[in-house]
Amino acid sequence: MFEDDHKQSFESSRDPMERAKEQSETLRLHAELAAIYEGTRKFDAQLVQLDAGVMRDIQMEMARLAKSRSPESPLLPVENFAQAHDLLALCDAKSLTTNDYYIHRRPGEVMLVRWLAGAEVEKFYERLQAHFDAGMSSFRTDERSGNEWKQDQSTSKYLDALDAINEKMSDRYARSAIRKLGVALLSTQTADEMNISLLADHIMGVGAEALVGPNSAPSNDADESELAWFFKLFSLRSLVNGIERMCFFTFLQKTSDEFEFDE
Repeated sequence: MFEDDHKQSFESSRDPMERAKEQSETLRLHAELAAIYEGTRKFDAQLVQLDAGVMRDIQMEMARLAKSRSPESPLLPVENFAQAHDLLALCDAKSLTTNDYYIHRRPGEVMLVRWLAGAEVEKFYERLQAHFDAGMSSFRTDERSGNEWKQDQSTSKYLDALDAINEKMSDRYARSAIRKLGVALLSTQTADEMNISLLADHIMGVGAEALVGPNSAPSNDADESELAWFFKLFSLRSLVNGIERMCFFTFLQKTSDEFEFDE
């Protein structure tokens, strides 16, 4: 459904280790979505309207930062750290709260931005790890229940590889490099067809109408084509004045509409 733009997507493989790695990566991406967008359900975050000009500026700054780094790595060049820090601190400059989701809607298009700072960042990583661990535990149980009876060498290696996975999300997101070296990182996710009901109803708990507006919300009996939205997520993180900060910018557009994302 979606992929991390800095990770080479895995192709279906018969190799047991690659199969396990592929499933781990998929679960990580789902855990990230849950940790980023669950604020309205778990932490009293609100959807707050943001001025179109401010949102457009954020969109353009994220795009510029994305262009500045190598396609193979989320690490931003040192010369772009100041630009990243300004964006991470923009909520302070504009007197905007952290934790909440700032939103701007146009017909068939939605932009969201959310800032986290200090203890909120700590909680984000706790939730990210919890979502990944829960997903992996459930997946291991299902895979062992459904495949252990086969008793062939390839299946045994695959199940053992799943059991051996012990990924720490703080390591995966290079948190120590941020805290010790002060680097700035920008990673992205893209989905050509994000299910808007999954995001709005199940993860955020606000409903599609509240997220995308009444004119763009799918009907109650919507088919898959009505539920499909293009999705682009930018995740920026660094230290600003010694405080760990994150900024998530999301661009959504109905896949039935023609569009061009500004990069």
